[in-house]
Amino acid sequence: MKKYLGIIVDAVSRRQFKGEITVENGKIISIKEKEHDNEQYILPGLVDAHVHIESSMTVPSVFARMAVAKGTVAVVSDPHEIANVMGEEGIDYMLEDSKKAPLKIFFGVPSCVPATPFESSGAVLDANTVDRLLERKDLHYLSEMMNFPGVISGFPEVMAKLESAKKYGKVIDGHAPGLRGTDLQKYIEAGISTDHESFTYEEAVEKIKLGMKIQIREGSSARNFKTLYRLIDEYPRSVMLCTDDSHPDTLIFEGHIDKLIRCGQEKGLDIYNLIMAAVINPVKHYGLDVGLLREGDPANFIIVDDLRSFNVLSTFIDGECVYDNGKVLFPMVKAPVKNVFNRNKISIDDVKLAVSPEEATQDQKKITEEQMEKIRVIVARDGELVTGQELALPKMENGNLVSDPARDILKMVVLSRYADDPVQIGFIKNIGLKKGAIASSIAHDSHNIIAVGATDKDIVEAVNRLVENKGGIVVGTAEHLLDLPLEVAGLMSTLSGEEVASRYQLLNEEAKKLGTSLKSPFMTLAFMSLLVIPELKLGDKGLFDVTKFEFVELFAGE
Repeated sequence: MKKYLGIIVDAVSRRQFKGEITVENGKIISIKEKEHDNEQYILPGLVDAHVHIESSMTVPSVFARMAVAKGTVAVVSDPHEIANVMGEEGIDYMLEDSKKAPLKIFFGVPSCVPATPFESSGAVLDANTVDRLLERKDLHYLSEMMNFPGVISGFPEVMAKLESAKKYGKVIDGHAPGLRGTDLQKYIEAGISTDHESFTYEEAVEKIKLGMKIQIREGSSARNFKTLYRLIDEYPRSVMLCTDDSHPDTLIFEGHIDKLIRCGQEKGLDIYNLIMAAVINPVKHYGLDVGLLREGDPANFIIVDDLRSFNVLSTFIDGECVYDNGKVLFPMVKAPVKNVFNRNKISIDDVKLAVSPEEATQDQKKITEEQMEKIRVIVARDGELVTGQELALPKMENGNLVSDPARDILKMVVLSRYADDPVQIGFIKNIGLKKGAIASSIAHDSHNIIAVGATDKDIVEAVNRLVENKGGIVVGTAEHLLDLPLEVAGLMSTLSGEEVASRYQLLNEEAKKLGTSLKSPFMTLAFMSLLVIPELKLGDKGLFDVTKFEFVELFAGE
């Protein structure tokens, strides 16, 4: 039996008082008001309502070490990324590794593997497989249904997955950027209960009024808190907090859900509404076995110095102190390495886009000088997953379309990691590189190889370093490359969070030296092949217009 003194923040009853908490056998057996001199605050432990652990570039047991240090006791995690690479084997890998750490990780069943039929993935989870997985007790919900056109149109395969979730009484998560009106109503009526992709306040309000829970996201690239924070006080029972995708440096140096509590305090939000969004709402919505700081609850709580600065001093999970005074109190166990990576190196010819017949290879489009037209250019937006598109005349050298750093129109390539298929070529604006290239095998959602660079040579050398490493991140010029190998599925490292964060920071700094001004260039790059986020993206099978949900030609025509 252990006792803890502090100022108890009772988020359920919305009051604070000096008191004493008694814990025994992992449960809170009593909470009593009691006078004392301890000015520290005791609150329920924080919950991330939607996260892809793979985006931390660390395995679950390592991610757990970073999370508990920020007061997180539980996460609702979608293993969608590794499932796209390794299928069920990848999901089981995440479950097994998570058992090495006390963080409560509630995994879901990925609903869209692959995200679309318009890209190559390492696995397919069809309706029968999803049904079998949903029956399992260790998988708790149906993860984000990204195929909103399929829901709206009633595609049988999509609807079967939704019906399976209902059959087993499991929550269905959503993913519907920009969806409004009648289409949104159809989407919600299909049983989908959450959304973390609202990028305007008005869109989020419409979804709430139709019965959805809005997950306000603040990750490494997509940051919507500034746009949506007012919802926390205006609709306190309809909002949750999440990170979705956070890189290790963000987790270690900026924070996790604790960061959003601080941001909310700075905006003058009600502390009880913040805790409701950070703890109570996700626990109740998903039916999580996580305590809310009540008698009889699991002893999941945190101690902070004060509510304003919200510095986490200690974290308790099921009565055990897992983080205290700057130290994580459980051991790091080395994870095994598993991967799927079947790609050989490429050559300069593979990334050429010839505009004259003599320059074109068999797999490249032959375009004569007289046919030169404007090309479709992806317009990246810092801090957002959505892109724009515009038309521009391309730069040509020796019959080949090339990057134009002076206009910030750079060549981008995407190629399958699962086979030696042809390289797909597009152009992108707002990456900002003046020289060199960046490349990654983190490329949502199928995690093929994506690269962008100032010259063809830079792109090829960066891609080939990735192939050598069988996944990871690369940055630099053809003559000088830096890398971060990600040996687990080309997505995660088995190193410590601190080691991965340090190396990742170094790569970020190198990218900035090469000219990019993006806050998180590798995270932004990773979403430029995500074919379910508007507007224009490049996949391993071609340029894709998400608003039309179809492939389009690079050359726009008249």
